[in-house]
Amino acid sequence: MTLVPAYNRDYRSAKEVREAFNADKDFVIASVDDPDCGRYVNKPQLVGVVGEVWIRYAKNTKKTRVVVEAST
Repeated sequence: MTLVPAYNRDYRSAKEVREAFNADKDFVIASVDDPDCGRYVNKPQLVGVVGEVWIRYAKNTKKTRVVVEAST
């Protein structure tokens, strides 16, 4: 599943992306083959649903893999 930051947010580094994802910021599903494409999601909604996501950043020129796991 590919996500992009919601609300016109953007990040400069993969570290910033992971921090935002783990802080439960909203992202938009950008996988065109996903029936939920365009839907807003955050980490708690994805835990137990998918094992990993790819998140685009740096004006959609880069992407990073983020493992989706429950916070402790």
